Amino acid sequence: MLNSFNIQIYVHIMPNLRNAKLLNTITKLVGKNNKIGKLLSGYEKLKEANYISSHFSSYLVPVIASSDALRNEVFKIRHGVYCEELGFEPVKESGLELDDFDAFSFHCLIKHCRSSAYAGTVRIVRPTEANQQLPIEKYCLNSITDKDLNPSNFDRKDICEVSRLAVPKEFRRRQMDNHKGAGVGIINRATYSETELRCFPFIAVGLYFAAAALALENEIKHAYVMMEPRLARSMGFVGIKFKQIGPVVDYHGKRAPYYINQDLLHTKLSPSFLKMLKDIRENIASQ
Repeated sequence: MLNSFNIQIYVHIMPNLRNAKLLNTITKLVGKNNKIGKLLSGYEKLKEANYISSHFSSYLVPVIASSDALRNEVFKIRHGVYCEELGFEPVKESGLELDDFDAFSFHCLIKHCRSSAYAGTVRIVRPTEANQQLPIEKYCLNSITDKDLNPSNFDRKDICEVSRLAVPKEFRRRQMDNHKGAGVGIINRATYSETELRCFPFIAVGLYFAAAALALENEIKHAYVMMEPRLARSMGFVGIKFKQIGPVVDYHGKRAPYYINQDLLHTKLSPSFLKMLKDIRENIASQ
C-alpha cells in the first residue's frame, strides 16, 4: 500500500513531482490525514504560494512615494481615474488630483518592471493630531453603525484609512458597462505579453497588500475603507476579509464602511496570498 512507504522516500522524490495532476493523484491515494498526505499537501500549497508571489514580483514591484516626483506620479494616476474617467472630482488644469488628507498620508505605487510605468497607486490616511480626521469620519461617519469599531474609540495614531486606490486604464482588461466614467481601456497586447496579462488582476490585491504593509510597518492597529460591496466580496476570494460595519450608502456610488485589522487579515488569508503579503511587506520595509 502507498501509505506504508517510508516518508523519507517521498521527501527524496518530491522535488521531481513537477506535475500537479500527479501530485494530486498521489495525495488522494495516500489520504490527507496521515504524515505522508499532510507532507504532500503542504508541499503543494508551498509551490502554489511561491508561484503566485514570484509571478507578481516578476512583473510588478511596490514603490513607496517618498519624493515629490513620485507623489506627483500618484496624483497623476488619481487625476486620470478619479477626475477624467470617473468624474468623482473636477478636472484640474495641473493634471494632479490631491486633497487635504494627503498631508498626513503614506502613498505607494505599483511599478511595472519592464516598462517602468506605474500600474496603480493607493494611500493610507494616518492622522497624528487630534484635529485630523479620516475621510470616512469627515464624509461618512453616520454610515458606521458598529459602535465598538467606531474610529473615535481608538487613539489617532492607531487608525488609518485605505483610500484613493487607482489603476490606470492601460493596466485593466475587464470589460464594464458602457456608461459615463466607467469605460475601461484594453491593454495593448503588442506592449504586454500574455504571461504578464495573467498577472494584472493581482494589481488591486497587490495595492491592498502594499497598504497593509505600510500599516503594519507603522504599527497601525485599525484600518478602515469605504468601498463597493462587490469589491469587498472580490477581495474575499483571496482571503482579504473586510468586516462590514455599516449599511450601504450613496457615496460616489453604492458603498459601505469596512474594517480590518492584523488578526482579521492573517487568519483569513490563504497560504498563497500570505506569502505574497510577506514578500511585499519585506520589499516595503527595505525601502
